[in-house]
Amino acid sequence: MQSAQLVACERIELREMPDPPDPGPGEVTVRLRAVGLCGTDLHFYSEGSCGGSPAPYPCVLGHEPAGEVMAVGPAVENLAPGDRVAVEPAITCGRCEFCIAGRHNLCENVIFLGGVQAPGLLREFATVPARNVVPIPAGMDFSMATVIEPLAIILHAMELAPFEAGATIAVMGAGPIGLLTIAVARIAGAGRIIVADRVRHRLALAREMGADTVVDISREQAAEAILDLTGGRGAPLIIDAAGKPDSLNPALRAVRPGGRVLLIGIPSQAVTGVDLHQTMSREATLLTLKRSNRNDHVAIELLRSGRIAVDKLVTHRFPLARADRAFQTAAEYADGVAKAVVVI
Repeated sequence: MQSAQLVACERIELREMPDPPDPGPGEVTVRLRAVGLCGTDLHFYSEGSCGGSPAPYPCVLGHEPAGEVMAVGPAVENLAPGDRVAVEPAITCGRCEFCIAGRHNLCENVIFLGGVQAPGLLREFATVPARNVVPIPAGMDFSMATVIEPLAIILHAMELAPFEAGATIAVMGAGPIGLLTIAVARIAGAGRIIVADRVRHRLALAREMGADTVVDISREQAAEAILDLTGGRGAPLIIDAAGKPDSLNPALRAVRPGGRVLLIGIPSQAVTGVDLHQTMSREATLLTLKRSNRNDHVAIELLRSGRIAVDKLVTHRFPLARADRAFQTAAEYADGVAKAVVVI
């Protein structure tokens, strides 16, 4: 089968790889139809590593997939060939203390489909556990369904850092994760949403997704702008969807006393010089997040409801043969891109 493989930094090639095995007991084979590009994929593409893990060239990236069931193995119920599905890329064991406690995203034995541990989904077919497959509505476009995985991450973020209706929320970064954060925060009842970024077309998209005020950090300082917009008090919740020193430290300076900063974005390198003095002086809480925790069903319902403007978020589609162009466009913030999807 064909796959898009990262063979070197900033180099994607279309290559053949072995077909997946036939599904065994409790497994299904999925024909992939669309895969969204994530910030994690772009770290591997642009930097050769992500979260401290180097890319094992050649590797198949992609972990925001949707497709259709091609075959089912023995003992698989409620799924049949032809079913339209999204695929959860984290294969958990179900036996460790974290799985038993319902914290599946912290599974000690997880195998993640997306580069380092196992091939990702930028390929034609994959055989996965049936429990990793979630049916999607018949009328849901496959490109729209690629948003289920990142949207589930935002829903888990809201579990970790809930806020009162009417609260001011600040979001650092207006990439796809930041834009989804804006949309979910608006649905959850945020009173005012402030978004900081340096890419102008993404700031414009942030307004369309529900932001009240945008801060162009190429022209002004994010922390000072947030403090000014909140009368010097700061925001009770700041979500850092960028994961950069020039987003995290401003967030720590602009959080309200007793407030929370939630880091979603993955830093490109070890973040040094984190201003913990500012955090301690405010008795603020710095939280981190690891993906989602079985939030996909709620994500599907939100998308089905039409309350999230996915048509504004998914701006570019590329065939598998042009996956190299998809990565280049997304990495360079070119052509007004928000989220790029590879259609297979």
